[in-house]
Amino acid sequence: MAAASLDLQGLLARLDPTADVAQRHIWLIDVFDWLRGDRASPQAAVGRVSLLLDAVEARPELRERLRAWWRAFTQAVDLTTLLADYGFAPRTAFVSELTERLRRKILPGTPETTDASDLFRMVLPGAFDAGWIALLDDTQLARIGTLLADAALDDIDGAPRWRHTVMDAVTYCSSQVVAAGFSPELRLRMSAASESRAFHALMSDLDALREQMFRAPRDEDALQAAFVAFRDRLDACRASASSVYTHLEDNGISVGLVFRLRQLRERVLRIRELLDCLISPAPAPSVARLVGRLVLAGGERNSIRALIASNSSMLAAKVTERSAETGEHYITRDRASYLQMVRKAAGGGALTALTVLLKFGIYSLALSAFWSGFWSGLMYAASFVAIQLLHLTLATKQPAMTAPAMAARLRDIKTDAAVADFVDEVANLVRSQVAAVLGNVGLVVPAMLALALLVQFALGRPLLDVAHAAATLQSLSLAGPTALFAAMTGVLLFAASIVAGWTENAFVLHRLDSAMRYNPRIGAFLGAARARRWATFMRTNISGFASNISLGLMLGLLPAFAGFFGLGLDVRHVTLSAGQIAAAAASMGMAVLQQPALWWAVAAIPVIGALNVSVSFYFAFRLALRAHSVSLGDRARIRSAIWARWRSRPISFFLPA
Repeated sequence: MAAASLDLQGLLARLDPTADVAQRHIWLIDVFDWLRGDRASPQAAVGRVSLLLDAVEARPELRERLRAWWRAFTQAVDLTTLLADYGFAPRTAFVSELTERLRRKILPGTPETTDASDLFRMVLPGAFDAGWIALLDDTQLARIGTLLADAALDDIDGAPRWRHTVMDAVTYCSSQVVAAGFSPELRLRMSAASESRAFHALMSDLDALREQMFRAPRDEDALQAAFVAFRDRLDACRASASSVYTHLEDNGISVGLVFRLRQLRERVLRIRELLDCLISPAPAPSVARLVGRLVLAGGERNSIRALIASNSSMLAAKVTERSAETGEHYITRDRASYLQMVRKAAGGGALTALTVLLKFGIYSLALSAFWSGFWSGLMYAASFVAIQLLHLTLATKQPAMTAPAMAARLRDIKTDAAVADFVDEVANLVRSQVAAVLGNVGLVVPAMLALALLVQFALGRPLLDVAHAAATLQSLSLAGPTALFAAMTGVLLFAASIVAGWTENAFVLHRLDSAMRYNPRIGAFLGAARARRWATFMRTNISGFASNISLGLMLGLLPAFAGFFGLGLDVRHVTLSAGQIAAAAASMGMAVLQQPALWWAVAAIPVIGALNVSVSFYFAFRLALRAHSVSLGDRARIRSAIWARWRSRPISFFLPA
């Protein structure tokens, strides 16, 4: 402590209110470096604050020098932009924003600046500062306020200068809120009942609040009434902006729209924090909380990781809102829908047997790796689209589509009843997956056996020669890398759901169905009635087309591209793998039942199915949780509730009541 006091004496001796801008700011940076010390603990920094206050208050001459320094500082640096804009990113492309943050990390800032935001970044650079500022007690905050107060020189029209500064910041923030509300992206998507009327009156309510704030003498009742009116108007603006989310099904969503909505919400929160400083009878604690929030906001504004997380969150919101709509159709909730899912999955399994047959036909052509993968991918895509148009089901496509629908139910998960309802939906989802996988695998095997026997009867030889059949069983063996390839296939299933959500959202956002229905050129080419039918058909099926085509191409081309880079990756889809095992077994005859290779391959089927389903669902659910900003605490409650259901009623995850 003696060494700290010695350092403090030297620091205070350098206090010079007549120094130039750079030297004054360097002194301020050094003061906060001294307060942080070795960053051992926030409590130690709070103790140094008390040391600093004691040293200044003990010497009247030093106290006057500090006040003179503060007056020079506030006259040279405009704090309004710091309070209004610090922590808010401009609406720029990801690459340009990333470049700017890298520049700030690599190139040092200069204290020779009158930009309060740049200086604040150097004075209070990290979350540690927010920690010790939050620990300052009311007595310390009051001492700081008294030390910097100078009514004789700091008043403007009878009010302290800082009140005018904060009110100007409120004005700037409010103008940004109004500008966002009037932007076409938001205004045209708000509910007809709310539209943007709340934004029209926001600035006039702010003018009324400003008038009461600086009226002399001040009428506290009138000031409180003006404050309540402005606060209610601000809440109405936020509610109007939130109504955009209710029209996503009709209008779609873009990253720019998500950005505007989140910025508007953060601006509203900043205005409330600033108003707390103005209205509170003891503003020091509110000011400390505001400074702490600015420190954290600045850290996020400078963080490359935060930039990536923010953009991925906006992309997640864009994609999952559409996937949630599609995924609802894949969740069964009663015995009738459960049996219907089994029937649809059985039909999908029967059609997949034909897909397996065509795959062996393409491989028999002995094409190069790329062209073999390309034509296999097109064949997969055509098969999956046929399953879609026939209203059948391919089991592994479901989890990545149902995850956003599940996460959409987490928007209001604060009560135990809401958690219980969500666990019921988890049970419904797992049962749906079980029904779909059983239906697929249960029929693809006999259908493939029948096709293999039919081919053998027609050609006079087995579908596969013995060497090829044995190699097929060996490649699908549980003892090999099958589990890894199945997990990789789960990632592809998740990627296909992303493509589906993005494509459907773009289709709706750009109103392509309306263009197909009413565009004069399209109408002249197709005819009005046919154009309407095609518009409805594409609006209904565009998500499935995008998912099925992208999944088929990825399943076909991944082995070719992985082989080009020497990675040796392959895909393992549970229904296709079961069909391949059946084809190999049929080609080798009854003797195959005595070979361990068959049973190792059969043992791999449940593992492939589990990994296909769980990996795709995991990534999609994580993405949806990010989009809906579900807290870690709520996630822990959900996990506990699901585990409790598994212990008490495990059968509910497999069979309907």
